[in-house]
Amino acid sequence: MRKSEIAVLIIILVSFIIGISIYPQMPEMMTSHWNIRGEVDGYISKFWGIFLMPFISFVLFLLFVTIPKIDPLKQNIEEFRKYFDGFIMLLELFLFYLYLFTIFWNYGLRFNIIQVLIPAFTILFFYVGILVEKSKRNWFIGIRTPWTMSSDKVWDKTNELGGKLFKITGIIILIGIFFVDYAFYFIILPVFIVAIYTVVYSYFEYQKQKNHK
Repeated sequence: MRKSEIAVLIIILVSFIIGISIYPQMPEMMTSHWNIRGEVDGYISKFWGIFLMPFISFVLFLLFVTIPKIDPLKQNIEEFRKYFDGFIMLLELFLFYLYLFTIFWNYGLRFNIIQVLIPAFTILFFYVGILVEKSKRNWFIGIRTPWTMSSDKVWDKTNELGGKLFKITGIIILIGIFFVDYAFYFIILPVFIVAIYTVVYSYFEYQKQKNHK
């Protein structure tokens, strides 16, 4: 087992230990969701409020561990495996971070959940940019379109561009901390634009490569 996988399992185990230790102190119905203005709009039973996030983290861990083994292009994943492992670690830390603040809230602490999450989203999306930039053609990780999957050159150019755009997205998200009422749009709009732009870019890049043959 890789060192990064052991570290992630420790994070998940700590989540379950925290959940078990605080279970008696938690309310029967726990806050579980906030709307785009940071207002509570969802509740869940105590059991799932405490253990759902650790369970999701574990399922995601199993999924991420499986991907490099089942991908038909798994040899390409090995070329950027350290960045993929770093992403798994970062995502699990992100979920753990969210889990802790959910617990704090249900303990009675009050804070602006949007401002708490924005720095975490910034780091996550910036690292996604790094991962995408370093990725090689595969079926699970990176910007996958019919045109990137058909050409290594198109893949490399599209994902290099997409990686830079995701890094910029991370910075834009951070700006949202100063505009809390509109922070949601600082996240969703750049991601939507990057997604659409890279798909279109991959198509035209593929056509250009084809015409040059």
